[in-house]
Amino acid sequence: MSDTWKQWEGQIVNGEFPLLRFLGGSEPCGLFLTERHEGEGLVKAAIKLIPAAPENGELQLSRWQKAAELSHPHLLSLYEMGRFELSGVPLVYVVMECAEENLAQVLPERPLAPDEARAMLESTLDVLAYLHRKGFVHGHIKPHNIMASGDQLKVSSDGLRCAGELLDGPGFQDAYDAPENARGIIPIPQMMSPAGDVWSLGMTLVETLTQNLPVTRTTEQQDPLLPQTLPEPFLDIASHCLLRHPQARWTVEQIATRLEGRAPVSKVRIMSPRAHTPVLAPQPIARQSRPLAKYRRYKGPIAVGLVVVLAAILVGPRLLRRQSEAHQVPAAADERPPVPTAPREVAPSPQEHPIKSSRPSVDEEVQSSKAPVPVPASIHPETIHEEEPTVARLSGGSPVHGEVVHQVTPELLQSARDTIRGTVKVRVKVNVDRSGNVEDAELESPGPSKYFARAALQAAQLWKFKPPKVAGQGVLSSWTLQFEITRDETTVSPIQEIP
Repeated sequence: MSDTWKQWEGQIVNGEFPLLRFLGGSEPCGLFLTERHEGEGLVKAAIKLIPAAPENGELQLSRWQKAAELSHPHLLSLYEMGRFELSGVPLVYVVMECAEENLAQVLPERPLAPDEARAMLESTLDVLAYLHRKGFVHGHIKPHNIMASGDQLKVSSDGLRCAGELLDGPGFQDAYDAPENARGIIPIPQMMSPAGDVWSLGMTLVETLTQNLPVTRTTEQQDPLLPQTLPEPFLDIASHCLLRHPQARWTVEQIATRLEGRAPVSKVRIMSPRAHTPVLAPQPIARQSRPLAKYRRYKGPIAVGLVVVLAAILVGPRLLRRQSEAHQVPAAADERPPVPTAPREVAPSPQEHPIKSSRPSVDEEVQSSKAPVPVPASIHPETIHEEEPTVARLSGGSPVHGEVVHQVTPELLQSARDTIRGTVKVRVKVNVDRSGNVEDAELESPGPSKYFARAALQAAQLWKFKPPKVAGQGVLSSWTLQFEITRDETTVSPIQEIP
């Protein structure tokens, strides 16, 4: 059928969309490069053609119309759609956003690095969570449908279905399809569900890191064999995606929680004769203990010794009990005292993110923003317990501006830079203590890519400053760091905001 599609190059669909070049396809559909009017000019687009049998033409158009109403930064946009005939063949078509490259074109050359796999997984989880909330199922998560458009990773949208919709009739099934959707000798109606997307995501994740799909054991009704060389947290995530029973699989939200480090490593199933012994991730415990230390630091020597001893007797067992509960319930890591966020001083686990292990974890930054009493970037933890800001209490002339004494630029993979079209801009606000060290940082404008935003945020936390002075004394300050990232270089513009 692909030869039939290719011979239509040069034809015009509905007198509006030229079939410039055949991009690929199979018997059910063909994909071409085309152009569409946008404003006063023409822009590149892709057009998909499907033979329109009487029983499925209107159904397919209805699906595309529903998908076109969705809007998400990681979902390819659908534009025009309709019916027409080409060489006497009735067809339906949809015009969509054109992507430059898909993941299936990269994997034959090399597997993704952990940095890249994490960025891919984050973006895909984000869009799947959106689709599932809207009542849709993707149904076709695989490397061919995970694409790069400009400097963003995007997922295809032309195959979306409503959750609970019955699968189409007998047809081709590939390794990414969930086992409950297998088309047996006796056809049994199967409904599409979010659990099927999770299975497909697990297969895709393993392939992106190893260039090979997991070994499936369909005749034994067992879960696939996973390579034990997969780094964490990817091994743990894949093992919970690729469970044969749909109800046992993790949800998209649970996968995101594990990826962000907010849940301990769970027991990994034995996939080979050699058992794998998991190690509990230390991060939730580290995040639990730091706010308590910060609380003790700012409480101050107010109570007399006897009261301190009495308080320790009364409160001590609760703290010990809270620490033990952090091992049992992942959500306990989020239950923190309503106190300011501590400076990022604990090195993250090297297996939880791709940047150097000496850098603070972005996952901790995300967690700190979810404390019961959030502290804006413009407010310093030290000042919220004081009657007046430091600058207001000091007198003796206007403040002397601070200076940057050490700046760090993000370490970025060249393969990630190569996806940039133009300039990626990320703005980070940092709070600096009286010694010139960054106390905390938060994304003020993350830009279009989570990967670049994470790298900029981690780099910002390593900056050093000469603090501004009021009446000869160093004071707290806040700065905005504007990162501008292109294919060839990274520049940063620091702006002192306070004082």
